[in-house]
Amino acid sequence: MADLDDLVRGRTTLTNSDLEKLHALVADWQLLADLSFADLLLWVPLRSDERNWPLGHLVVGQMRPTTGATVHGEDLLGTKVSWGERSNIDAALSQEKIFRERDPELRSGISIREETIPVLNSGRAIAVISRHTNLGAARTPSRLELTYLQTANDLAEMVAAGRFPYEESAAGLLSKASPRVGDGLIRVDANGVVTYASPNAQSALRRLGLTSNVEGLALGTAVAQLMRKRPDRSPKEQSWVSLLSGKNAAEAEVEIANGVVDFRVLPLTPAGQRTGAVILIHDVTDLRRRERELITKDATIREIHHRVKNNLQTVTALLRLQARRLNDPAGRAALEEAVRRVSSIAVVHETLSTTGQDRVAFDEVADRIISSVVEVAATEGLVSVRRVGEFGLLAPSVATPLAMILAELVQNAIEHGLGQVPGKLEIRIERSANQLQMVVADDGVGLPDGFTLEGSTNLGLQIVRTLTVNELSGQITLNRAVDGTEVIVEIPL
Repeated sequence: MADLDDLVRGRTTLTNSDLEKLHALVADWQLLADLSFADLLLWVPLRSDERNWPLGHLVVGQMRPTTGATVHGEDLLGTKVSWGERSNIDAALSQEKIFRERDPELRSGISIREETIPVLNSGRAIAVISRHTNLGAARTPSRLELTYLQTANDLAEMVAAGRFPYEESAAGLLSKASPRVGDGLIRVDANGVVTYASPNAQSALRRLGLTSNVEGLALGTAVAQLMRKRPDRSPKEQSWVSLLSGKNAAEAEVEIANGVVDFRVLPLTPAGQRTGAVILIHDVTDLRRRERELITKDATIREIHHRVKNNLQTVTALLRLQARRLNDPAGRAALEEAVRRVSSIAVVHETLSTTGQDRVAFDEVADRIISSVVEVAATEGLVSVRRVGEFGLLAPSVATPLAMILAELVQNAIEHGLGQVPGKLEIRIERSANQLQMVVADDGVGLPDGFTLEGSTNLGLQIVRTLTVNELSGQITLNRAVDGTEVIVEIPL
């Protein structure tokens, strides 16, 4: 789907401030669509110069209601009309007033009423919202529906006056999640007294302990009384009376023993004076419980990785002690290789235990492994190592075998390719969305004649081949370069 900025680029004279206003509107206008039971289209004027009359209008936003049947099943983004084709849109933009069609329009056998609402920024109309209502589904409205429609009309008046979306929303003081009226809606008057509460809203309030009918009650006072009963009430507890009076746009959560309820307060100022507020209320008890479970699970997983890392370090320490007691050089070398391999796995688990993520930042792991291998091989100053490209974030199931593969290839290049002579070692990484390629290249003596990976008795290369093919479903290739050897490991992601 095309982005709003892409649609308007080069076609309008909208400023950065205008675009910020439209982005804030689009972030919140699901509320207007749901309250209206109507589809919304956002039109911007087409012109190359602010001094010129618009040539027409372009659809840059579309919203369907979740509370009723949609009117426009097709995607209308990018639709253009010339000036004069849609008189209501022309009039709303030029006169900066709300216009409603006198007679509904019949489309595909459905009677549709259109209303156009100018969008103001800094005192001038920058766009128009067209609101399309399906009259075919009309019936005698319930009290809930009448409250929805009254609130929608108040918000439309605020859009036309430049007072919606709220400044608090544009400034990031309200959450980016668009509120849903179906979760629960409360309407309060200018004094904060409840004039209507939807059934879902009353259910959420009952979760807090407000079992009686809240209509006629000052909602802020009722919630404040509940909060005073909380044993862990902080002396810095915000004023619920002020918050739920509807004077300012705000958002807060109430948590007591029985549950957690989220409030979003939206003042209504259709004629410039506050007439009350609509309060969207959502029972988020189960959501917060699941979040706590995820946090606990995440902490448990990090602790497991930490303990695995500690256990692996204990194993390496025991292997080192054993190696020191051996007089056989071959046995000591074998144990030292085992220490290096276990240490490579430990680095991965150490990263997982400290990042708090389920992905491994493998570039840091790779650099530590390379430095460790070079240091253990006692070739510092002789081997110049360079890494080109980035591994990025990898799943633990990929990172652990890849760490061992990298350690083995670097060790093999230093030991067999470069020996104890100065040389260069380069690790090149290329990553796409579906594949990772790692090349380990040295400028050493190169491969011996007749060498094949399958026929090699080198334990390190056998480990590399097994991990690449069996664990990672990849493939490995050894090439004789102009100078030295090049090992290519390709792994699907």
